[in-house]
Amino acid sequence: MSEDHPSTTAHRSWFDRLSQALSGEPRNIEELLEELRQAQANGLLSNDTLSMVEGAIEVNDLTVADVMVPRGQVVSLAANAPFKDNLAIVIESGHSRFPVHGDEKDEILGILLAKDLLRCLAEGVTADIRLLLRPVALIPASKKLNILLKEFRLSHNHMAIVVDEYGGVAGLITIEDVLEQIVGDIDDEHDDDDGESRQVTELDGQWLVNALTPIAEFNERFGSNFLDEEFDTVGGMITAEFGHLPEAGEEVTLGGFDFHVSKADDRRVHQFTVRVHAD
Repeated sequence: MSEDHPSTTAHRSWFDRLSQALSGEPRNIEELLEELRQAQANGLLSNDTLSMVEGAIEVNDLTVADVMVPRGQVVSLAANAPFKDNLAIVIESGHSRFPVHGDEKDEILGILLAKDLLRCLAEGVTADIRLLLRPVALIPASKKLNILLKEFRLSHNHMAIVVDEYGGVAGLITIEDVLEQIVGDIDDEHDDDDGESRQVTELDGQWLVNALTPIAEFNERFGSNFLDEEFDTVGGMITAEFGHLPEAGEEVTLGGFDFHVSKADDRRVHQFTVRVHAD
């Protein structure tokens, strides 16, 4: 059996590269994106179209864990709570869907649609919310976003509960969270119009800290020793300390730091202004 001479192999490799270059066909994602960016620079694609294509490609590499709302920032309803108490939470939050739990928050019974609750009010009935629940989808944090988006479309569900390896609630994710990875932020009348800092930024002796900053990263940056066994992010930890979903302007002291909520909407906290607590 004959074998290729090294020089022949090298020649073929060079020829293959030359053929690929002349064919103009991208061989990987990076080359594809470069072609699309060049098309945008030449006026063949708009900035918005390019951004959406890039977002759609990126979704293939993201998992639910990358974009879900952490457990500490989830607004849920207790099935055993008085009707008027749950109604107050629905009105105050401005959400359209709510996880409903039993005696424990890890016991998710179903999803309540605000319109179903409002229909009861219109009919003058204060029904047991258990009778109004829709089925709930439980998914692992490792699920790929592109797969989840397809499941949302097929099932017509708009919300799923994310569970950890022990079956506990790790957070939730909505179809809006997935679509925002493709088309950008989808603001509504309850969202804060201002931009959101994506990093820890020092400002006049205090810091702007994104709520999704991992606790381990915060500890490394500030020399603190907050535990990350129960919560992964600063936002989840501080929301739990408040005991409710805080609004912009609220403040709490924890571990020698003052955490001031500088950006928040009806779904989650986005940013804190942090400073060392003055004794």
